[in-house]
Amino acid sequence: MTMHDHHSAHSHAQGHSHGLIDPSIKRSREGLRAVAWALLVLGITAAAQAVVFAASGSVALLADLIHNGGDAATAIPLGIAFALRSARAERWAGLAVVAAIFISACVAAYEAVDRLVNPQDVDHLVALGIAGAIGFAGNWIAARIRTRAGRQLDSPALVADGAHARADAYVSLAVVASAAVVALGLQVADPLIGLGITVVILRITWDSWRTVRGGHTH
Repeated sequence: MTMHDHHSAHSHAQGHSHGLIDPSIKRSREGLRAVAWALLVLGITAAAQAVVFAASGSVALLADLIHNGGDAATAIPLGIAFALRSARAERWAGLAVVAAIFISACVAAYEAVDRLVNPQDVDHLVALGIAGAIGFAGNWIAARIRTRAGRQLDSPALVADGAHARADAYVSLAVVASAAVVALGLQVADPLIGLGITVVILRITWDSWRTVRGGHTH
């Protein structure tokens, strides 16, 4: 073998070795990018809704706001898992997503029941409706980011988080419905819709749990 042949073979071996490493690094970077973009979108969404809640006092909006905030927080364990490039960490991140969804359901249920026991007027209905629309748009965009990346990267945790955000988008529409029925004079409908949102969140919890348990990562 000539020196040139030896050098070429060595270069090819190095290139092949790099080929084995690069997909893992690329997957980590793409996962982190998806998590970061979804976090940014949901963070802006939750901040906008928080401003409207402070003015309106709607428990339906509060339930959606709490959930969106918890949804954004799930980016932390997912981001860590992708940074570590660990299948085990990714699986634990998926379980953290499920736990966050469940906790948000419990908080939303408590707030809705408290508002039923201690009724309060809901104000700024136009702003409330706009906040619900913002929640729908933010969650829909986050869902597309997470689901597309989750399928490309074969990540059950990210797919579960995408399904979670997509369902949240429809839950946010319930806030718009709350503004409409309260405008008709049905104040009690606001906490009742908050309870309805809680039921939906619990269903999302179960579906996400099944996705994470039944999934696999590479």
